[in-house]
Amino acid sequence: MSDSLTIETGSAGEEPLARARRMLAEKPDSMVESVAKETGLSTRAVLELMPAEGRVLIAPERFEALWQELATWGTVMFLVHTPDIVLECEGALPVGSFGHGYYNIHGDSPIGGHIKASNCAAIYVVDRQLTSRRVCSVQFFNGDGEVMFKVFVRRDAQRALLPDQLDRFEALKTKFV
Repeated sequence: MSDSLTIETGSAGEEPLARARRMLAEKPDSMVESVAKETGLSTRAVLELMPAEGRVLIAPERFEALWQELATWGTVMFLVHTPDIVLECEGALPVGSFGHGYYNIHGDSPIGGHIKASNCAAIYVVDRQLTSRRVCSVQFFNGDGEVMFKVFVRRDAQRALLPDQLDRFEALKTKFV
């Protein structure tokens, strides 16, 4: 595993951290993954450059307790973002259990499978303003500083954040630190 905050020299002599800072200053609602790709930094390193009030770090040892809390939220937006696909799935997070090296989630939900929770190196509660909308998510990072998956507060038919989930999201900022 590499350190998520590793710095490599970028093109045109501008260091990646300086370039990422400049990009975020010019366009604060930039997609973190896009800035990471363009600068050669990890996604986590770019997230760490965002304003501190917009992110709260949760220790990876809290994975199961946090997952169990998220499983009480009802239907959420579960997102996996790879270089090849951004997969969005709405459903309730099933309560899981550890077995055979994975955190196994199965239930009456389209969200299910096996998470290598031991690969989780950091969890962030992320609160950002993107274009004209507030976006609230819980993001799970691996040891390379890349996102394993994200869980988003859902929106109603008018595109407003669901109040009950938003209240629970706000509570995470103090409950799990």
